[in-house]
Amino acid sequence: MSETWANSGVDLLLEVRGRRRRAGLEYALREAVRGGRLAPGTRLPSSRALAAELGMARNSVADAYGQLVAEGWLTARQGSGTTVADRSTPADGHAAALHPAHAAGRRAYDLTPGSPDLAGFPRSGWLAAARKALTAAPSRELGYPDPRGLPGLRESLAGYLARVRGVRTEPGRIIICSGFVQALNLLSVALRGRGAGAMAVESYGFGMHRDVIRAAGLATRPVTVDESGARIGELAGHRADGPAGALAAVLLTPAHQYPLGVALTASRRAEVLRWAGDSGGLVIEDDYDGEFRYDRRPLGALQGLAPGLVAYVGTASKSLAPGLSLAWLVLPPYLVDLLVETKRLSDGHTGVLEQLTLDEFIRSGAYDRHIRRSRLRYRRRRDRLVSVLAERSPDVAVTGIAAGLHAVLRLGRGLRQSDEAAIVSRAARAGLAIEGLGEYRYDGHPGCHADTATARRAGAGAAPGRGEPGRGEPGYGEPRRGGRRPGQDEPAALVAGYGSPPDHAFAGALEALCDVLG
Repeated sequence: MSETWANSGVDLLLEVRGRRRRAGLEYALREAVRGGRLAPGTRLPSSRALAAELGMARNSVADAYGQLVAEGWLTARQGSGTTVADRSTPADGHAAALHPAHAAGRRAYDLTPGSPDLAGFPRSGWLAAARKALTAAPSRELGYPDPRGLPGLRESLAGYLARVRGVRTEPGRIIICSGFVQALNLLSVALRGRGAGAMAVESYGFGMHRDVIRAAGLATRPVTVDESGARIGELAGHRADGPAGALAAVLLTPAHQYPLGVALTASRRAEVLRWAGDSGGLVIEDDYDGEFRYDRRPLGALQGLAPGLVAYVGTASKSLAPGLSLAWLVLPPYLVDLLVETKRLSDGHTGVLEQLTLDEFIRSGAYDRHIRRSRLRYRRRRDRLVSVLAERSPDVAVTGIAAGLHAVLRLGRGLRQSDEAAIVSRAARAGLAIEGLGEYRYDGHPGCHADTATARRAGAGAAPGRGEPGRGEPGYGEPRRGGRRPGQDEPAALVAGYGSPPDHAFAGALEALCDVLG
């Protein structure tokens, strides 16, 4: 069979202009490389195939390739074909400007919160599950699925969440989402469509989540956090069926407040459910690290107490990896149809191959085994962090460590949140990536009480660090004498993600942290 554009192996779109065909081909290829359309390493069609596609003589194409190889635009190796050369100096500064983080390079040590140890991803187990799931999957499951997700995965998740997190649901009320951000966006868009005007959020939290809510057309209103969790009393008087701009929902991290690490107490759990029931509001439960508990019995999901009032969101971002972009949304019955339609109009469905693999991973027991191994590894890291800081930096109080993959380091020594940027910059110069607590504070809001209840030294109780307020004293978010500016004048703290570094880098990250803290 003759080699034509239909069976040439590598497709390449080129427009060759002018009567001098070889010169036109050289120009077209050169401009495609210079402009970035053909990236370094891109394999080009064989001279025979490209000649057939362009209606040119093969020798003309081969000569054009040879000229561009000589100029350094292309490389050619026997048996490997012709590829675009790696030109280390960009034609202009756009690439560096668009990706400044790439130009700056990565820090030697990473203690930024929000990620598990990506080197600990169960590659072999996930690959085995993917192979088994794809082999067994009926061909119809590779088509356009139900916007809610594959029935098998929703069934597996319903059983898993009931067993591990106390969630009460059925598969029909679960929607598989492309990560937590999409789940929050779907809820925000749906609530806005129902006439909602605002959503309450914790005074310390992930700024991107606030951006997602606002982008959907809702205002955000902060709720102060103290050692008992969010102050639910601040929601009093707000009703979902109120006038325009009514507050229709509250976003909480009740099992392990992010980033402070406190748990919402039983009395406040009951209080927020009463508010939702009386006002017609919705509680959105972000259970981002529900599997990782160390010093206390696991706290069941708030959703299990009132399935009709709570939208529960879980994710694989901490238990497996953020790159999977998998989350699950468990809805009250009255929101299911609305959210299914919102999901359909958003992206139609979440990736089927990832769903098939996660379903098999859960059913085979591999997910449970991975969680148990990870929990033990992260607990050892946490204990090591606490013991090293107790020895090297005794003024630092480590809090929020009964669960999760990060800790709050309250620095003491009279340092304030206004000092955090300088400390983070000093860490960056030492090759350590870490974040200040102030990065998570709601703009313009005083913040929260200090978390003294969960301070630990090597797993045992310890007094707060010097300069850290205790119970009953002015703390995060409390008025201070002398007219000090709220927020910026609160005690300084860092948020250290001990789950982030790979095992081989953890000791070095702790050493760098201690050097920065002094």
